[in-house]
Amino acid sequence: MIFHADQLKAFSQRYLPFADATSEGLPLGQLLRLSLFQVSVGMATVMLLGTLNRVMIVELSVPATIVAVMIALPVLIAPFRTLLGFRSDTYRSAIGWKRIPYLWFGSLWQMGGLAVMPFALLVLSGQQTVGPAWAGEVLAALAFLMTGLGLHMTQTAGLALATDRADDATRPRVVALLYVMFLIGMGISAVVIGWLLRDFSELRLVRVVQGAALAGIILNLIALWKQEKVRPMSRAERGAPRPRFREAWADLMAGGQAGRLLAVVFIGTMAFNMQDVLLEPYGGEILGLSVSSTTSLTAIWAAGALLGFLLTARSLTRGRDAFRLAAFGVLVGIWAFSVVILSAPMQSPAMFFTGAGLIGLGGGIFAVSTLTAAMTMPAKGLAGHGLALGAWGAAQATAAGLAIAFGGAMRDAVDTVASTGAWGEPLNSAATGYSFVYHAEIGLLFVTLAALGPLVRYARPQPQPETKGSARIGLADFPT
Repeated sequence: MIFHADQLKAFSQRYLPFADATSEGLPLGQLLRLSLFQVSVGMATVMLLGTLNRVMIVELSVPATIVAVMIALPVLIAPFRTLLGFRSDTYRSAIGWKRIPYLWFGSLWQMGGLAVMPFALLVLSGQQTVGPAWAGEVLAALAFLMTGLGLHMTQTAGLALATDRADDATRPRVVALLYVMFLIGMGISAVVIGWLLRDFSELRLVRVVQGAALAGIILNLIALWKQEKVRPMSRAERGAPRPRFREAWADLMAGGQAGRLLAVVFIGTMAFNMQDVLLEPYGGEILGLSVSSTTSLTAIWAAGALLGFLLTARSLTRGRDAFRLAAFGVLVGIWAFSVVILSAPMQSPAMFFTGAGLIGLGGGIFAVSTLTAAMTMPAKGLAGHGLALGAWGAAQATAAGLAIAFGGAMRDAVDTVASTGAWGEPLNSAATGYSFVYHAEIGLLFVTLAALGPLVRYARPQPQPETKGSARIGLADFPT
């Protein structure tokens, strides 16, 4: 049987995953290529927060305090995403590119940080024959800062470019695809890097980390190739005064929703992420689960997050309001943490795993909804998509880093007081510290709902025109 071009196009739109995310300005091939920058960012995230964390503490015997400081350094770069997004909005080049230069230089910073990182870590671990004693700490800090800067610059410019090219109808599915590609990048990188480092040696560490640096820049080169049209600019246009960041920020805040949206993103992300370093210890210490059982929590959380992406993308495409969906994600999170808390007195691993999946579901709905709200925020006056997305990324990344630190510190502080019996015998339990953090997260989720209230109250769904077969659920609706 011979298929004509129209038949092949109809077949791909019906059966290929995320085919419905394409538009005339962003065909499927270019969309999939562009999404590779999220794979690169996911790989760098795994290196910073997972692989190198473990290698420094276990194999290289670096003190945990120094490791914690190094891991926190990329978070310090996160607030600058707002400035990076604004600069990509207003950048002027002879050929008219705005986003591609920032994608490229972000890739270079990311590659450079990972390229020098293994040598810096070896010096940090004490394998140093010449030079000052503080050289290891300084070199490692610079490597982490370079990688963090590149990661944030690449992701901000990439999201802004996707926003520029997607239309209003397909933007929710584009957001879901980019999030899924980020998770895929993290998942594949974690498996491959873990397998390569199974027989650890210093030379193998250098090869693996530098191989990740090379893979990252190759992926980003493929992603940015021919993604932005050439629009030659005259010397007078390039030399014209550019708007100031302060003026653009004031213009963004004058829109009425931007400031409240950033507050919602910050508080909600704090609420969903304080448990990141506590769920697995909670399952092992309180419920007596094995290492293999608690390790599966990541897969359960990821499955819940993917389901959240699916539901959010479909709902947004059908005209649901992003703020209402974000509120629904917060409500799911409240139920999720309640189930996790009750799993301890009930001694029910099934409730615990259910709660972990619901945390992923609620967090996925909340993240995609708020990101979509930022991507669809009108780019009027001096405030462009890059500034809005940079502000969202800054709020999200900063809150995630602070939440992890506060969650661990809060649990330890509460446990220390409870173990003395100061709060009575019933609270002199290993579960008290964990439970306190989970209750704090529920409280923050209620605060998030309060902040969301004015945004939801005045939001009005905008139904999309129905097309033939729109009620059918096909493979194109699934984010994998």
